[in-house]
Amino acid sequence: MLKNHYYDNLIEAGCDEAGRGCLAGSVFAAAVILPPNYQNDDLNDSKQLSEKRRYALREIILRDAVAWAVGIVTPEEIDRINILNASILAMHRALDSLHVRPEAIIIDGNRFKPYGSLPYTTIVKGDGKYLSIAAASILAKTYRDDYMNRLAQEYPQYDWLSNKGYPTRKHREAIRQYGITPYHRKSYNLLGDGQLMLPFDD
Repeated sequence: MLKNHYYDNLIEAGCDEAGRGCLAGSVFAAAVILPPNYQNDDLNDSKQLSEKRRYALREIILRDAVAWAVGIVTPEEIDRINILNASILAMHRALDSLHVRPEAIIIDGNRFKPYGSLPYTTIVKGDGKYLSIAAASILAKTYRDDYMNRLAQEYPQYDWLSNKGYPTRKHREAIRQYGITPYHRKSYNLLGDGQLMLPFDD
């Protein structure tokens, strides 16, 4: 059973991101504040859940959360500031958008940058340990999947409906054949051959 909170007697927001390892698309992060003593035995790391379960749980999270928000950092920003900084910026943007101000933050992973003067704790595999981080992982993942599904309508040849921008063989073969889109991260090793790939047309 996942834990309800890390900090005692503080309004605590859990944060997680999705899309860090993708070759294309924005990185998304979510921040979620759950009610005190909240319990939901179905919440878990989004990677451990089926797509259908993630979307069903998203509706429950949106209904039950005290506050939630999603932050987005674009491929252009990722190329400019790198993916680690972009992931943290997406979390900060999510926190900025919460309509209830948290008093503390718990974050999945081991890297973060101070958000104002709020106390924070990074927790490795936190999305499998704390409910609010698990909820944030589900929101970040599902809202990013919605976004990649929309982009897939524009660029069907990259198989984004299936791979969501991750570096599958089919995705890399499409890059080799068709070049890159405005949504690809140009600072990434897009072909997996150790070489950065410049756009065919800019």
